[in-house]
Amino acid sequence: MSAHTPGAPPKPCPGPDRHPKRPAFVMPRGACDTHVHVFGPQAEFPFSEQRSYTPEDCTYDDLMQLHETLGIDRAVIVHGGAHGTDNSATLAALDLNPKRLRGVAVIPSGLPQQELEDMHLRGMRGCRMSTVVSGGASFAHLRGLADETFDFGWHLVLHFNRASELVDVAPQLMQVRSPFVLDHLARISAAEGVDSEPFRTLLRLLDTDRCWIKLASLYRLSAEPYPHRDMLPMIARVVEARPDRILWGSNWPHPICPVAMPNDGDLVNLIPLWLPDPKAQQLALVDNPASLYGFESIG
Repeated sequence: MSAHTPGAPPKPCPGPDRHPKRPAFVMPRGACDTHVHVFGPQAEFPFSEQRSYTPEDCTYDDLMQLHETLGIDRAVIVHGGAHGTDNSATLAALDLNPKRLRGVAVIPSGLPQQELEDMHLRGMRGCRMSTVVSGGASFAHLRGLADETFDFGWHLVLHFNRASELVDVAPQLMQVRSPFVLDHLARISAAEGVDSEPFRTLLRLLDTDRCWIKLASLYRLSAEPYPHRDMLPMIARVVEARPDRILWGSNWPHPICPVAMPNDGDLVNLIPLWLPDPKAQQLALVDNPASLYGFESIG
């Protein structure tokens, strides 16, 4: 996967499997899907002219219907790259369900404080930088965003095109004060694995106590068909090292998917394979997201 070629038309992006299976794995109460996107409706929220892909409309209503099928109570909407740095579509979804939803913004550094305050009040809890999609914020914004959002308690989210980029940006992550999330296991493929420099870097970053690992979109990183068992050694290592810093996400609606489109029910059924210990499941699905994103405790 690579960033958009300047001058090339944005490629159409297949939509998700619209018929999710009801999973056999039963989510615990308060479970959170920490990585979803909403797109459109395009008639109301136009896509960015700088986008690198054109998704189907995948709306708040679609998300709620999906999570009802999957048994998921909470979600974090990560602002989708197709909308660029205009966060209106994500904010509008957050406004519809403030107790159940939180968001991660895509913004440049240098925004007015009042704009950040408004986003925070509406449920934004982090900001994402990417080397994968165009029209958003690059890692050049890392230090500025870390400083500008620190007092709000926001975290940084890093979305890598290649795992080697983690090695390059690690010195900055060691220096900033903010918590940070490594999206999609920092894009470390099964072929690279536990002995690779990116994975060793990831383990060092976990020692900072500010690093969180998101287990999402791992179907992209596997060289094997479902259930992608070649990813298990890396998953086991990070869960063993810091079960209190693991997050789970579906990555619905799976934009720019380079492999066969997964069924979200199948993805939920991977959870007990990745996290066989019920305590680790409770942490990754309920307690860790509640801590990082500021959800209210379950009454």
